Amino acid sequence: MTQHFDSIVIGAGQAGLVMSHFLGRAGRDHVVLERHKIGDRWQSERWDGLRFQYPNWSLRLPGKDYSGRDPDGYAPHHEIHRFLTDYASQIAAPVREGIAVSRLGVDLEGSGFSVQTSAGPMTARNVVVATGPFQRSNVPEVAALFPPSIQQTNASSYRNPDALPPGAVLVVGSGASGCQIADELNKSGRRVFLSVSRHRRAPRRYRGRDMIWWFEKLGRYDVEIDSFPGRNYPPSTVITGADGGYDVNLRQSARNGVQLLGRLTGMRDGVALFGDDLNAVLDESDRAFADFGIAADTLALRPDIAVQVQPAAPDDAADPHERVAMLPELDLEEAGIGSVIWATGYRFDYDWVDLPILDGAGAPVQTRGVTACPGIFFLGLHWMHTFKSGQFSFVDEDAAYIADHLLQRA
Repeated sequence: MTQHFDSIVIGAGQAGLVMSHFLGRAGRDHVVLERHKIGDRWQSERWDGLRFQYPNWSLRLPGKDYSGRDPDGYAPHHEIHRFLTDYASQIAAPVREGIAVSRLGVDLEGSGFSVQTSAGPMTARNVVVATGPFQRSNVPEVAALFPPSIQQTNASSYRNPDALPPGAVLVVGSGASGCQIADELNKSGRRVFLSVSRHRRAPRRYRGRDMIWWFEKLGRYDVEIDSFPGRNYPPSTVITGADGGYDVNLRQSARNGVQLLGRLTGMRDGVALFGDDLNAVLDESDRAFADFGIAADTLALRPDIAVQVQPAAPDDAADPHERVAMLPELDLEEAGIGSVIWATGYRFDYDWVDLPILDGAGAPVQTRGVTACPGIFFLGLHWMHTFKSGQFSFVDEDAAYIADHLLQRA
């Protein structure tokens, strides 16, 4: 028997739960479908040592703020999972766990949409897709050329150094995950090679305030995606909450023993090939660090900000540029590589969406979550509208916007 709802929310992570908050507050009949458990990715797709990259004081969802004893600390991922499950209970979200969605299409017998699920068919006038910004690991084609003797995994499946086979580790990608995993492996005594990709860096703390505080005050989270030509947003800023939070600086990682490499370009007879872009990427990251300091110091001239921050300290300055020796190739056997970790980002996984709302690359065509198909919305995507769109504590802004559109539908 087909089940009917006014609205169906797909996904019970932070985006789906916040959407449920707004729908519930408006008295709108809805259900939240979750293929596993509430907030499952915070449990099943995070490595053991991962800490929330934002300080605890910023941990918030509508109607629920952090209430622990360590506001300036960084919560382990299992505490984020508990925060979500507590939130779902607090708002009485109508979540149905263990229900996978296999198809979203037009309801040919009604005026809404058909949702095929593992619990049977459902229909709805509105559907909000809130399955998260990190859906399917983007492992490059070159992975197929690696020797079968080398174990391959990705940032979502990596758990800890002991879970890897013996030997050195090649980490590919230097976003937040790649940098943190490389540091963790290096500290565990592993020999680590890191293939560097574009990224930006900023101080974890500056003038007594966390980077997140500064980014909010500087308005960096409010910059809209449409302000970038071709909607090509800048590379991510790498940060970590591990070990109490520290500056992620690949030049320092190299001094600590991590062998930095350029971009992975190919594989030939067991030899990995790398580009000559390493120092250019590090220089770009350094410029972002320096630009942040200039922007923060300029903002600190305002009287209302000056009373909230400390004077700039000498160690807040960016590191002087230093050249890092580049290796054009790496013989994996000679280097003793036992495993490769792909920290190369994610791609969309909307093969189950049978509606004309995806582009040629499978990405949703939307404006702040609103599609050209009335009643279909997306929520929680990375840079969907602003950088806030895919961030835990800021998803409520887009959710409120989408809720207004949904509730205005006749």
